Amino acid sequence: MRKLILSALVATGLIGASGAALASSEGAPLMKPEFSFNGFFGKYNQTQLKRGFELFHQVCSNCHGLRLVAYRNLADVGLTADEIKAVAAERDIDDAPNDEGIVSKRAGRPSDKYISPFPNEKAAAAANGGAAPPDLSLMAKARVGGPNYIYSLMLGFSEEIPEHHVVPEGKFYNKYFPGGNISMPPQLMEDLVTYSDGTKATPEQMAVDISAFLNWAAEPELDARKSLGLKVMVFLGVLTALLYALKRQIWKNIH
Repeated sequence: MRKLILSALVATGLIGASGAALASSEGAPLMKPEFSFNGFFGKYNQTQLKRGFELFHQVCSNCHGLRLVAYRNLADVGLTADEIKAVAAERDIDDAPNDEGIVSKRAGRPSDKYISPFPNEKAAAAANGGAAPPDLSLMAKARVGGPNYIYSLMLGFSEEIPEHHVVPEGKFYNKYFPGGNISMPPQLMEDLVTYSDGTKATPEQMAVDISAFLNWAAEPELDARKSLGLKVMVFLGVLTALLYALKRQIWKNIH
């Protein structure tokens, strides 16, 4: 019973936190798009998650890693077993050393974690002007505002730089990024990708799709946790009613 109560409390608390629209303490107040997973009864939209993956795979993965997500987990966003195998095989990874201690390369497998575009952080920094692109596995949890921050950041690039704000060479102004200056250039442009479901790839659509996908990457158990939390709350409600009825029955003849 104690474990069930604790599970309900944890689930309820985390559900509220996952949907909170918080503002960055150093950037402009964040935009608050409507995500399907917001709220107590919200859950992921698999079609949207697949669009978000398509955008990540075609664009974001050229610079960013997703080291905590295994290829086989992409079945949760709607990829078939054959599609997962094909995606994994697009990149090579170090194989186990042979009997002579020599390490060769092999194609990725569904059991592998998403293979980084760079062999190490120094190589990533060297290829990106000295600033290594962060791994995005937990980005939706690492930033205040979570998916709202990602959505706002992707749409926050502007050529209208505030007076007295200095943008160093090689940086770009983004009002939602702490400090305003970010190494990543603007990414989203009309029809940047072609979605498999035919959805038009507007900047706003792509921003909400990638935000949802990265929230799933950081919190893939969200749907299961909410389902468990709801079941526990229903159980506790029924138990409370039964205990109250039992109490009334026991004490009805006692004055």
